[in-house]
Amino acid sequence: MANVTFSAPTLEKDITVYAVAGDNKTLLGVAKQHGVAIPCQCQDGECGSCLIKVTILDDKRPSGIHLTDKEKLTLSINGKLNRDQVNNAETNDMPPPYRLACQYIVRNENILVEFSGEPGVEIDLRR
Repeated sequence: MANVTFSAPTLEKDITVYAVAGDNKTLLGVAKQHGVAIPCQCQDGECGSCLIKVTILDDKRPSGIHLTDKEKLTLSINGKLNRDQVNNAETNDMPPPYRLACQYIVRNENILVEFSGEPGVEIDLRR
């Protein structure tokens, strides 16, 4: 089990839910299941509307979280992923901070998921 905490200016308060690690449900699917409205359009990793910032809350080393080819391309085009971050994810299993909720598979880690509530807008621009 993993604790997933959703945080956004559009939420009254942070929402923490339990997710079954490795059930192949995307983070967007977990959010929808629990009534958390992360903006999304294509739901296929091509538009970038479901941009999220993920912070791993555990003290242990993060698990490698696979970046799909669509996610790499979309995040790179939108300036949220650089070559060093891709290399670090692929060689050292160190996930980048920005991800797409429709591509992110929940692992056995407690995470904070931040989003702005606006399609494709990073949370750091809304603070």
